[in-house]
Amino acid sequence: MQVIQEYINKLNQRYQTGISREHAYRGDLQNLLEAMLPDILVTNEPAHIACGAPDYILTKNNIPVGYIEAKDIGKALNSKDYKEQFDRYKKSLANLIITDYLNFEFYKEGQKVAHISLAEIADNKLQATPENFRNFIDLIQDFATYTGQTIKSPTKLSGMMAGKAKLLANIIERSINSDEQNHQDSSLKQQMEAFKSILIHDINAKQFADVYAQTIAYGMFAARLHDTTLPTFSRQEAAELIPKTNPFLRSLFQYIAGYDLDDRIVWIVDSLADIFRATDVAAILNNFGKATRQNDPIIHFYETFLAEYDPKLRKSRGVWYTPEPVVNFIVRAVDEVLKTEFNLPKGLADTSKTTIQVEVPVIKGRGKNKATRLEKVDKQVHKVQIL
Repeated sequence: MQVIQEYINKLNQRYQTGISREHAYRGDLQNLLEAMLPDILVTNEPAHIACGAPDYILTKNNIPVGYIEAKDIGKALNSKDYKEQFDRYKKSLANLIITDYLNFEFYKEGQKVAHISLAEIADNKLQATPENFRNFIDLIQDFATYTGQTIKSPTKLSGMMAGKAKLLANIIERSINSDEQNHQDSSLKQQMEAFKSILIHDINAKQFADVYAQTIAYGMFAARLHDTTLPTFSRQEAAELIPKTNPFLRSLFQYIAGYDLDDRIVWIVDSLADIFRATDVAAILNNFGKATRQNDPIIHFYETFLAEYDPKLRKSRGVWYTPEPVVNFIVRAVDEVLKTEFNLPKGLADTSKTTIQVEVPVIKGRGKNKATRLEKVDKQVHKVQIL
């Protein structure tokens, strides 16, 4: 308990100067946590914080166990100024502490489970409340041993996936905007430029972050489905499990699993992997498939995920469940029309090709004289693809 009293004393010294702000106390809280939790790594990285990460990330054996967001002493934690940020963290981080360095609110699965105060402000100084020290020690130790609940329902899984994916998208967007403002060249920015060059030429940071976050979340979901070692799962393991039949996703996850992954998103990607470690995806999808009468529920689970992630996006993309009998009828009808009306005896299985002209962007010149123009080139495509 002496270490807590020393912590309050250090806070009080800074507080009484009248000029200390939130960041001035961060080292004191980090030292307290490290003294109380010797087996836990407590990370406080300013660059990560600036791009949307919580102030402290607690990990054990490279696995995230908890997150702490700290605000300035003297401002109420229920201030409207904090609501949007706190709500975002509560929805995406299952084990969370929100604090002003004196008061600590503990949240599990988005619900407040405890509140405790280590000191109060009186006569312009901090007065310790030692009667709460013992309880605080118990709460912090419980916080650091959090393992998460086993996820057993598709609704629960999709909600947790969406919460973390939205937080990831927010961090990616802020990171890229920061890189552009500071003229920095990061791996995230390079990937956006490659994406813009090859796939969507007018994509902006927000749109890229959205696509990227969804791809990572659903890619991990697909990887976990093929995982036979249920007690373990990580972004590195996900990279090994992505099937070779999906080279784009496999290539992306080689980056996600590697040492070059942008430091600003490592923590949330690892946190995303953490929820899949607590999930038997195959069992969930087995029941999900029975409930929706789907032969391939992994495809239709995307609708459930997107409804949680962004209902408006789901509507704009037209991602709605279509009963398989209807899909089968449409496929058979198209196959028949191709055979009878377009003289393609094999229908959808036809492999004959034809040549069409397409416009592609071509860069001409160098330096200031460099310009992009469209040129027509011949391209062979399957007839079925055109029809």
